Amino acid sequence: MRQSATAKKIMVAAESLFAEQGFTETTMREITSAASVNLAAVNYHFGSKKGLINAVAEKYLSPFAAGLSDAVAERLAADIEGTVTVEELLEILMRALLKTGKTKQFALPVFMRLLELIYMKNQEELRDALVERYGSQFSEFIALLKKDSAAMQDDEFYWRLHFLLGSIVFTLSNFQTLVAIEMREFERSAEIERILHRMIPVLVAGFEARAEHTPFSRI
Repeated sequence: MRQSATAKKIMVAAESLFAEQGFTETTMREITSAASVNLAAVNYHFGSKKGLINAVAEKYLSPFAAGLSDAVAERLAADIEGTVTVEELLEILMRALLKTGKTKQFALPVFMRLLELIYMKNQEELRDALVERYGSQFSEFIALLKKDSAAMQDDEFYWRLHFLLGSIVFTLSNFQTLVAIEMREFERSAEIERILHRMIPVLVAGFEARAEHTPFSRI
C-alpha cells in the first residue's frame, strides 16, 4: 500500500531521529515536531509509536532479509554439493549490509539501532514478531553457518551467533567514533566496506575455533 505524503514525512523524521538517538530515546513529541504534524496524524497512520517502529523495521528488514536469502540461494545454485564456507557466508552477510546501507540514507544506523532495541528488556513482543516475520529467510543462512563451523553444541553455537551480531552492532553503531579514533591514531580515514571486511577473519576464527567439551572431529 502506498503511503500518503503525511505518512512519508513522519517516516523520514522518525528514521532520522531513530538513527541519531535510538528508538527508546526518541519521543513522539520530537517526531511530530520534526515532521511538522500533530500526534493525531501519527496515530492515524501508524496507530502508536510501536506501530511506527514496526513500520520502520519492515522498511529496512524486508529488503535486507530478502537480499540475504536470495544471495545464499544463488551461491547454493552455483555449487551442486551445496557446501558454503563460513568465510563465504560472512562475505555474503557483509555485502548484504553494504547493499542495504547504499539504498537508504539512514539504513545502517537504523538497522543497528533496531538490533540494539530487540535485545533490550521488555521487548519480547517485538522479538517474537520479527522472528515470526523473518525467521524463515534467515534459517538457511544460519543452518549453513552451523554446518561449516567447528563441532559444538547448539547452545555454544547460539552464543557465537550472538557474538557475531554483537560485533557488527557495536562496530556500525559506533562507526563515527571509531573513524575519529583511527584518524587520530593512524592519520587515515576508515571506510565502512573496509571495516566490515576486516571483521571477517576475526569472526571466521570464532566460528572455527573448537569449543570446550566437544569432539575434535566434525559431526
